[in-house]
Amino acid sequence: MKLFDVYPLFDINIVRGRGCRVYDDKGTEYLDLYGGHAVISVGHTHPYYLEKIRRQAGELSFYSNSVVNKLQSELAEKLGRLSGYDDYSLFLINSGAEANENALKLASFHTGKKKVVSFSHAFHGRTSAAVNVTDNAKIIAPINGTFEVVRLALGDIDAVRRELAKGDVCAVIIEGIQGVGGIQIPADDFLRQLREVCTETGTVLILDEVQSGYGRSGKFFAHQYAGIRPDIITVAKGMGNGFPIGGVLISPLFTPVYGMLGTTFGGNHLACTAAIAVLDIMEKERLIENAARVGAWLMEQLKALPGIKEVRGRGLMIGIEFEQPITDIRRALLFDEKVFTGVAGTQVIRLLPPLVLTLDDAAEFMERFKRVLNRK
Repeated sequence: MKLFDVYPLFDINIVRGRGCRVYDDKGTEYLDLYGGHAVISVGHTHPYYLEKIRRQAGELSFYSNSVVNKLQSELAEKLGRLSGYDDYSLFLINSGAEANENALKLASFHTGKKKVVSFSHAFHGRTSAAVNVTDNAKIIAPINGTFEVVRLALGDIDAVRRELAKGDVCAVIIEGIQGVGGIQIPADDFLRQLREVCTETGTVLILDEVQSGYGRSGKFFAHQYAGIRPDIITVAKGMGNGFPIGGVLISPLFTPVYGMLGTTFGGNHLACTAAIAVLDIMEKERLIENAARVGAWLMEQLKALPGIKEVRGRGLMIGIEFEQPITDIRRALLFDEKVFTGVAGTQVIRLLPPLVLTLDDAAEFMERFKRVLNRK
């Protein structure tokens, strides 16, 4: 049997890593400015993270409800405290798409409605519901005959008001910062108005923080720049530093009912242990503050470079937009300068490095990036 070939891969075989550095099977060192789509939050092979997982794997190799419940409760307590949402409840699953799928279900259960408002260039995952609230150029799309999606322009609060006034929308879902959409940041005032109109109409506000959450933006959640509190927050990506885990943070507005939501592997003992280790490291090493400080320096340096159309971002979630396609720039960064980066569309380079990125690491990236731009 062979793999179902749906992922294009570079011909580079990474075999180990440490912090923001990874190494291929030939011993070549690379600077990692992408972190596996924002998955690597506390750095590659952090010793505390590895030790916690090794110990847990040795202690429990089978599914024990009592042990798992204890770990889930510890994770919920730490996540609530560090994020500022200790009055919310946590439901654990395996991925960001699953988190958004369950958030949409909760909104529909709560309101009894089946229409969802999403925004242009949004990306919310690859499950059936998540795919259809992702922008794919359709205006209204059915979700397995259950939901209907209306997609609006990001920032158009008047259009949102008109849609919600119809009284048939269960939820508005929006990313704290659009990742796949090119690092587009919803204006703080737009988010505040969105919160107001959702409250006025009894519509559930879902903040997708799968990529922008967990300290990446320089705050625990990107929407916290606007000073709002959504009804539901979805998380995943950097939550487990590479171990599959996702979560739904649920406000006291919702009352749990047995059987309402379910999962087989969500919140298992190893996933919870990984997620607890991530929070411990983030708190001890002050990684949210580091993301804000290093990200601000990087953005200032990038904005000073000639030939760039726009630099957008917050913290260590940065988009560098060019007037022309960036395929050659990205390949030169990777193969000539040994730097991993990401892309959004055809003209935006995405930087999503581990939150342990230092100012020295950032300065080294800038030197390599300048060499590539000077060779264009």
